[in-house]
Amino acid sequence: MRKFTLLLVSAFFTMGMVLMMLTNEETIAKTKTKEIMLAHNQPTEHPVHKSLKIFKDRLEKESHGQIKVNIYPNGQLGSEREAIEMTQTNAIQMTKVSAGALESFSPTYSLFNMPYLFESEDNYRHVMKRQNVQDAFFKSTGDQGFLGITYYDAGMRNIYTKDKKIKDNKDLKGLKIRVQPGKTSVDLIKSLGGTPTPMDYGEVYTAMQSGVIDAAENNETSLTTNNHGEVAKNYYYTEHATVPDILIMNKETYDSLTKQQQKWLEDAADYSTKKHEVIWDKAVSDAKKTATEKMGVKFHDVDKSTFKATSKPLQDEFKNNPDTKEDYKLIEKEEQRYEKSKANH
Repeated sequence: MRKFTLLLVSAFFTMGMVLMMLTNEETIAKTKTKEIMLAHNQPTEHPVHKSLKIFKDRLEKESHGQIKVNIYPNGQLGSEREAIEMTQTNAIQMTKVSAGALESFSPTYSLFNMPYLFESEDNYRHVMKRQNVQDAFFKSTGDQGFLGITYYDAGMRNIYTKDKKIKDNKDLKGLKIRVQPGKTSVDLIKSLGGTPTPMDYGEVYTAMQSGVIDAAENNETSLTTNNHGEVAKNYYYTEHATVPDILIMNKETYDSLTKQQQKWLEDAADYSTKKHEVIWDKAVSDAKKTATEKMGVKFHDVDKSTFKATSKPLQDEFKNNPDTKEDYKLIEKEEQRYEKSKANH
């Protein structure tokens, strides 16, 4: 009986020690400040930097200082490709990049370079809020060492030129247009009739000024936050693609967070994305006003039907490609559901 009692006491003692160790580990994890380096390639005036600052402030507040975020803007730590690779190796923990820059890490992301994937910007915003859509993209790079955390609206991509006039897709013939480095970005502009010239975003101003390129394709804020409106005087609403920015995080760092810390991080990211829509819409409105009044940029509509028609073969490739067809069907399903809900109201 005494032996049994001793064994029982010993077992309780051992269990108590284990629970104490686990509690201590959890306490250490909570009290030790985790520092996150977050890099991106935009200036501090850009809407996405403002939204990342909201993410930082929200996370630091909600985590009661357990997580600290240090933001490095303006490409201080390298190009988008370099920042992604540093995130893979945990040299930095987070970076914001264009979805187009992720296609070489996961072909799923190439779908955003499908011409006219979304019927409208409103449809795009609705579809991207769906958790199943986010999961399809964000979780696709886990085996590459990083995960998607949230997205930021980067508007619809349009073509702007130094001096060339555009009315329909035929006017793109021979036009050297800067595109993001990546096969599908190149294929997209080819499908519209242009001559793609891949280069990093930071090189666009000088390249257009010197005549290395005739045009670029991006949203309206590029004219002002990066001063492209000083060298490009015509902006054409081709609305050929909607490519979001993606906030990614090193998977090892994410997994090292407690469940509560992960929730704080995800909630802060979601909060910043919602705030970003308001910031973005104002930024686009302000950019158009500034570009028109202070830079002399003119904004033009084009015959989009010619661009849609000429890019149909590339659209069909995406629809039938094993790497993208299931995600295309998912987006199509969510967009149709949204259209139906609008019709019913």
